[in-house]
Amino acid sequence: MQQTKSITVIQLKELMDNQSDFQLIDTREAYEHASFNIGGTLFPLAEITKHIAEIEKEKPVILYCRAGVRSQIAIQRLLQKFPFQNLYNLTGGTEAWKRTFEIR
Repeated sequence: MQQTKSITVIQLKELMDNQSDFQLIDTREAYEHASFNIGGTLFPLAEITKHIAEIEKEKPVILYCRAGVRSQIAIQRLLQKFPFQNLYNLTGGTEAWKRTFEIR
């Protein structure tokens, strides 16, 4: 099994602040996305492979969820079917984002 690449919330914030070119995907459920998100497009884990045509091939794609587990599973599902080299899991997900940057 291929080792998943990861990115920290600090690294992601730097990419955002620098307006870097990347795609951000939220693999949580719609109700979770509605209550708090960091700007990602919602592709729930159960539907991730249905969105294959919408996932960028040429720039970094960062997937996130609440704690980093569902996004990890989403990456594994994508890698089983498609030869992506540009997928990154957000370590700690939105919980790490909240702990690091904002909501208490």
